Amino acid sequence: MPNYQCSSNEKRLARIQDSYKLGYLAEEVKVQYKSALEVSLDEINIESKEGDINAIPRWLAQNLSESGIVTIHDKDDAAYVSRTLNLERIARAHDLSSINADFYIRVNDYLSSLDEKDRERIIVSLNSFVVSRVEKIVKLAATSTLTPAIREKLSVEERELYDLIHESTTAFKKKVLKKFD
Repeated sequence: MPNYQCSSNEKRLARIQDSYKLGYLAEEVKVQYKSALEVSLDEINIESKEGDINAIPRWLAQNLSESGIVTIHDKDDAAYVSRTLNLERIARAHDLSSINADFYIRVNDYLSSLDEKDRERIIVSLNSFVVSRVEKIVKLAATSTLTPAIREKLSVEERELYDLIHESTTAFKKKVLKKFD
Protein backbone atom coordinates (compact mmCIF):
# COMPACT_ATOMS: atom_id res chain seq x y z
CA MET A 1 0.00 0.00 0.00
CA PRO A 2 1.47 3.41 -0.94
CA ASN A 3 2.51 5.83 1.77
CA TYR A 4 0.78 9.18 1.21
CA GLN A 5 2.56 11.00 4.02
CA CYS A 6 5.12 13.63 3.17
CA SER A 7 8.67 12.62 3.87
CA SER A 8 10.85 14.81 6.05
CA ASN A 9 12.72 15.88 2.89
CA GLU A 10 9.48 17.06 1.30
CA LYS A 11 8.50 18.93 4.44
CA ARG A 12 11.93 20.57 4.65
CA LEU A 13 11.74 21.60 1.00
CA ALA A 14 8.23 22.99 1.49
CA ARG A 15 9.45 25.10 4.45
CA ILE A 16 12.38 26.43 2.42
CA GLN A 17 10.14 27.24 -0.54
CA ASP A 18 7.67 28.97 1.77
CA SER A 19 10.38 31.19 3.24
CA TYR A 20 11.69 32.17 -0.21
CA LYS A 21 8.12 32.75 -1.43
CA LEU A 22 7.54 35.12 1.48
CA GLY A 23 10.68 37.02 0.51
CA TYR A 24 9.52 37.14 -3.10
CA LEU A 25 6.06 38.41 -2.12
CA ALA A 26 7.60 41.05 0.16
CA GLU A 27 9.70 42.52 -2.69
CA GLU A 28 8.49 45.85 -3.93
CA VAL A 29 7.17 46.21 -7.47
CA LYS A 30 6.07 49.26 -9.39
CA VAL A 31 2.36 49.67 -10.00
CA GLN A 32 0.31 52.20 -11.89
CA TYR A 33 -3.07 53.10 -10.43
CA LYS A 34 -6.08 52.80 -12.72
CA SER A 35 -8.11 54.95 -10.35
CA ALA A 36 -7.61 57.02 -7.23
CA LEU A 37 -7.03 55.00 -4.08
CA GLU A 38 -6.80 55.95 -0.44
CA VAL A 39 -6.26 53.09 1.99
CA SER A 40 -4.44 52.41 5.24
CA LEU A 41 -3.43 48.90 6.34
CA ASP A 42 -1.31 48.73 9.47
CA GLU A 43 1.91 50.45 8.38
CA ILE A 44 0.95 50.66 4.69
CA ASN A 45 -0.64 53.94 3.68
CA ILE A 46 -1.61 54.55 0.07
CA GLU A 47 -2.87 57.84 -1.29
CA SER A 48 -2.72 57.75 -5.06
CA LYS A 49 -4.46 59.37 -7.98
CA GLU A 50 -5.28 57.73 -11.28
CA GLY A 51 -2.07 57.29 -13.28
CA ASP A 52 0.28 57.53 -10.27
CA ILE A 53 3.16 55.08 -10.18
CA ASN A 54 4.40 53.77 -6.81
CA ALA A 55 6.35 50.84 -5.43
CA ILE A 56 4.42 48.53 -3.12
CA PRO A 57 4.95 44.96 -1.84
CA ARG A 58 4.27 42.31 -4.48
CA TRP A 59 1.58 40.61 -2.38
CA LEU A 60 -0.39 43.86 -2.19
CA ALA A 61 0.20 44.63 -5.88
CA GLN A 62 -1.15 41.20 -6.84
CA ASN A 63 -4.28 41.70 -4.74
CA LEU A 64 -4.89 45.19 -6.11
CA SER A 65 -4.25 43.95 -9.66
CA GLU A 66 -6.78 41.14 -9.25
CA SER A 67 -9.29 43.77 -8.11
CA GLY A 68 -8.56 45.87 -11.20
CA ILE A 69 -7.14 48.78 -9.21
CA VAL A 70 -3.54 48.72 -10.48
CA THR A 71 -1.39 47.48 -13.33
CA ILE A 72 1.84 45.82 -12.22
CA HIS A 73 5.00 47.03 -13.97
CA ASP A 74 7.38 44.29 -12.89
CA LYS A 75 10.54 43.21 -14.63
CA ASP A 76 9.92 41.54 -17.95
CA ASP A 77 9.21 38.02 -16.69
CA ALA A 78 9.02 36.56 -20.19
CA ALA A 79 12.54 37.78 -21.00
CA TYR A 80 13.85 36.58 -17.61
CA VAL A 81 12.47 33.06 -18.09
CA SER A 82 13.53 32.88 -21.73
CA ARG A 83 17.06 34.09 -20.95
CA THR A 84 17.45 31.58 -18.12
CA LEU A 85 16.19 28.67 -20.24
CA ASN A 86 18.49 29.65 -23.11
CA LEU A 87 21.55 29.95 -20.87
CA GLU A 88 21.00 26.40 -19.66
CA ARG A 89 20.35 25.14 -23.18
CA ILE A 90 23.67 26.52 -24.49
CA ALA A 91 25.69 25.49 -21.43
CA ARG A 92 28.12 22.61 -21.93
CA ALA A 93 26.86 19.15 -21.04
CA HIS A 94 28.67 19.10 -17.68
CA ASP A 95 28.23 22.79 -16.72
CA LEU A 96 25.31 24.28 -14.83
CA SER A 97 24.23 27.77 -15.77
CA SER A 98 23.49 30.07 -12.85
CA ILE A 99 19.90 30.64 -11.83
CA ASN A 100 18.45 32.73 -9.02
CA ALA A 101 17.78 30.99 -5.72
CA ASP A 102 14.06 31.76 -6.16
CA PHE A 103 13.88 30.91 -9.89
CA TYR A 104 11.14 28.27 -9.65
CA ILE A 105 9.07 30.47 -7.33
CA ARG A 106 9.27 33.32 -9.86
CA VAL A 107 8.53 30.99 -12.78
CA ASN A 108 5.45 29.54 -11.10
CA ASP A 109 4.17 33.03 -10.33
CA TYR A 110 4.76 34.01 -13.96
CA LEU A 111 3.05 30.85 -15.24
CA SER A 112 -0.03 31.61 -13.17
CA SER A 113 -0.40 34.92 -15.02
CA LEU A 114 -0.42 33.34 -18.50
CA ASP A 115 -3.27 31.97 -20.58
CA GLU A 116 -3.35 28.20 -21.03
CA LYS A 117 -1.75 28.17 -24.50
CA ASP A 118 1.26 30.26 -23.47
CA ARG A 119 1.58 28.39 -20.18
CA GLU A 120 1.70 25.00 -21.96
CA ARG A 121 4.35 26.25 -24.40
CA ILE A 122 6.60 27.41 -21.56
CA ILE A 123 6.00 24.27 -19.50
CA VAL A 124 7.34 22.17 -22.40
CA SER A 125 10.56 24.21 -22.35
CA LEU A 126 10.70 24.08 -18.56
CA ASN A 127 10.47 20.29 -18.58
CA SER A 128 13.57 20.06 -20.80
CA PHE A 129 15.28 22.64 -18.58
CA VAL A 130 14.53 20.66 -15.41
CA VAL A 131 15.63 17.34 -16.92
CA SER A 132 18.91 18.89 -18.05
CA ARG A 133 19.60 20.41 -14.65
CA VAL A 134 18.66 17.26 -12.72
CA GLU A 135 21.03 15.18 -14.87
CA LYS A 136 23.89 17.58 -14.16
CA ILE A 137 23.08 17.80 -10.46
CA VAL A 138 23.00 14.01 -10.12
CA LYS A 139 26.43 13.68 -11.73
CA LEU A 140 27.93 16.40 -9.57
CA ALA A 141 26.26 15.36 -6.31
CA ALA A 142 27.28 11.71 -6.69
CA THR A 143 30.94 12.69 -6.74
CA SER A 144 31.39 15.72 -4.47
CA THR A 145 29.90 17.79 -1.69
CA LEU A 146 28.16 21.05 -2.54
CA THR A 147 30.83 23.70 -3.06
CA PRO A 148 30.13 27.44 -2.78
CA ALA A 149 30.72 27.81 -6.53
CA ILE A 150 28.08 25.21 -7.37
CA ARG A 151 25.71 26.40 -4.62
CA GLU A 152 25.44 29.88 -6.09
CA LYS A 153 24.32 28.39 -9.42
CA LEU A 154 21.40 26.47 -7.91
CA SER A 155 17.89 27.34 -6.85
CA VAL A 156 16.91 26.54 -3.26
CA GLU A 157 15.03 23.45 -4.45
CA GLU A 158 18.05 22.26 -6.41
CA ARG A 159 20.30 22.74 -3.38
CA GLU A 160 18.06 20.40 -1.41
CA LEU A 161 18.10 17.88 -4.27
CA TYR A 162 21.90 18.10 -4.44
CA ASP A 163 22.27 17.44 -0.71
CA LEU A 164 19.78 14.56 -0.81
CA ILE A 165 21.55 12.89 -3.75
CA HIS A 166 24.97 13.39 -2.21
CA GLU A 167 23.87 11.91 1.13
CA SER A 168 22.16 8.97 -0.59
CA THR A 169 25.06 8.15 -2.91
CA THR A 170 27.57 8.45 -0.09
CA ALA A 171 25.50 6.06 2.06
CA PHE A 172 25.09 3.70 -0.89
CA LYS A 173 28.83 3.62 -1.59
CA LYS A 174 29.58 2.92 2.06
CA LYS A 175 26.99 0.13 2.13
CA VAL A 176 28.09 -1.68 -1.03
CA LEU A 177 31.82 -1.18 -0.49
CA LYS A 178 31.87 -1.82 3.27
CA LYS A 179 33.90 -5.01 2.92
CA PHE A 180 36.68 -3.09 1.19
CA ASP A 181 37.19 -0.21 3.66
